[in-house]
Amino acid sequence: MTPEAAPALGQGTWGILGGTFDPIHLAHLAIAEQSRDALGLSGVLFLPAGLPPHKTDRVITPSRHRLAMVEAAIGDNPTFHLSRMEVDRDGPSFAVDTLESLQADIPEAARRLIWILSAEALRGFVTWRRPERILELCRLAVVPRLGYRSPGRSWLAEHFPDQEDRIIFLDGPELGDSASRIRQLVGEGRSIRYLVPDAVARYINDHHLYPPELWAKNRGGT
Repeated sequence: MTPEAAPALGQGTWGILGGTFDPIHLAHLAIAEQSRDALGLSGVLFLPAGLPPHKTDRVITPSRHRLAMVEAAIGDNPTFHLSRMEVDRDGPSFAVDTLESLQADIPEAARRLIWILSAEALRGFVTWRRPERILELCRLAVVPRLGYRSPGRSWLAEHFPDQEDRIIFLDGPELGDSASRIRQLVGEGRSIRYLVPDAVARYINDHHLYPPELWAKNRGGT
C-alpha cells in the first residue's frame, strides 16, 4: 500500500481517524474498525498529523517513522487507508484545512465524510480551529474513552446550536490505552506486546524509537 498525498476515496461514506500516531496502537485500530462496522463505512482514512498544533511542547517522532508504523499496522485490512496529506503540508496540521482540501476533490464531502474522535477529544473540540466550519464539512463520530464521560446533548446545544445532528455518539469498548504509556514502557525496556501490532513493535525495536531520555519529555497524547 502506498500512502497518498490526496487520497482518491471511492463511493460511499468514509471515516477519518487523525492523530499523531506516536506510535499507533491497538486502541486506534479497534476504534477505526468499530466505527467502520457501526456506521457501515466504505473505509477509514488514517491521517497522521504533520505538526500537531496542540503538542508544540513535545518532541514528536519524525513523520517517516510514524507513517511507516501506521502502514505496518493497517496493511492487512483492505478497508483501512493511509494518507500523508497533513505530513506533506507546511505548517500546523489543522483539521479544517484538511477537510477543505478533501472537499475540493470529493463531491458532497459533507455528506460522505465522518471524523472519528474520542469523548475526551470532543470536549476539546471547541478549541479546534473553526469547529463550526468543521461540522459543515463533515460529521463527527464520538467513541467512548475509559475515564472520560461523553458530553451530553445539552453541551452540544450550548456550544454548537443547530449543529447537534452533525455529531453521532457510538457505543463500543471503552479503550484506555495511550501512546504516552506505550512510549514510557518502551523507554523502561518493558513489554508492549498486545498493546501494539507485532509489526509496529518490531519497527520500534529495529529503529530504536522512544529511548529512556525521550519518553519523559513526551508525556500525554494518544
